[in-house]
Amino acid sequence: MPKRQPVDVVVVGAGVVGAACAFYASRSGLSVAVVDRGPVAGGTTGAGEGNLLVSDKTPGPEMDLALLSLSLWRELARELPADIEFDPKGGLVVASGEESLAALSRSVEGQRASGVEACHVTPDRLPEVEPHLAPGLAGGFLYPQDSQVQPALAAARLLSAARAAGAHLYLGEEVVRIPRERETGRVGGVCTPRRELSSPVVVNAAGTWGGQLAALAGAELPVQPRRGFVLVTEALPPLIRHKVYAAEYLADVSSGSAALQTSPVVEGTPAGPVLVGASRERVGFDRRLSVPVVARLASQAAALFPVLADVQVLRIYHGFRPYLPDHLPAIGPDPRVPGLFHACGHEGAGIGLAPATGRLIASAIAGERPALDLEPFAPDRFDSVCHVT
Repeated sequence: MPKRQPVDVVVVGAGVVGAACAFYASRSGLSVAVVDRGPVAGGTTGAGEGNLLVSDKTPGPEMDLALLSLSLWRELARELPADIEFDPKGGLVVASGEESLAALSRSVEGQRASGVEACHVTPDRLPEVEPHLAPGLAGGFLYPQDSQVQPALAAARLLSAARAAGAHLYLGEEVVRIPRERETGRVGGVCTPRRELSSPVVVNAAGTWGGQLAALAGAELPVQPRRGFVLVTEALPPLIRHKVYAAEYLADVSSGSAALQTSPVVEGTPAGPVLVGASRERVGFDRRLSVPVVARLASQAAALFPVLADVQVLRIYHGFRPYLPDHLPAIGPDPRVPGLFHACGHEGAGIGLAPATGRLIASAIAGERPALDLEPFAPDRFDSVCHVT
């Protein structure tokens, strides 16, 4: 017989979002269990670059979430007992031509109104900011708030802190059933092949598997995987000071197209290798290496930074972003299933948005007024879409 254990909250998912939910729930005094089918940061988190960005957000709910989360990441970098490699490196968005620069400038106006810092960099000053950039660019904008963490470390440190507060961690255990009370329909916890965790609250932080987990509880959530590749170069002397990307990346992030999209995103790391992205395509969970995508990314990176043209790529990895149709995550209680909370669908921004998500979830579980309005993130907002035939 599986072991039965009662807790206040079960968090399904040991990526950075689930870790943040466990951290803030544990800190509020709740007994928490975290369950994951794999290891810590074994999914999207482990394939991420650790970006904490405001530069790629448009004014509105996601921007509000990003700004709150960035302030919380700064707090966590000071408070957590071990290093998460928090680096306030800043981001630089560059435009290849005047038309692209004009569109970027219009975007910056709205961002500034939301509290984002963005400094115009003229073409003649680009070499001061990034000495190895290709010549002939029309200019760009520097975002000093953009930062970075090491994502797997961040998830591990948050879970370690949650465990220090009493949380339990069960890895390599897939949730196979979410029982519900017959009379009220409320969730009763989760079942894995090894144990039953009894709880009145289940948090779906299952990332790209969030739709399948929701279905176990009887709810629909149209999460789909959106694949992306990252190239890792050989260790290099410090060449790239910021996270640097082309203005076209902004359109790719907000696009709902299932087709392949690539735009150059380049950044250095403390250890020396340079990371090169970014690609997006919806191909299910196809894990095959796409040579054309990798070649395109390498070509675009070398066009942006010619110094990289002859640099060796030592490793290529990929991950799947948990995509929802309106590009906003699902955060908060599910009105269709009492006791079910969602914290998934962050697409490629989950690392940056994790602390705010965790704090909002902890507040919602406690019945407190959340720091942000949860209505834009309502898990049932797709019901009319899901049922269209």
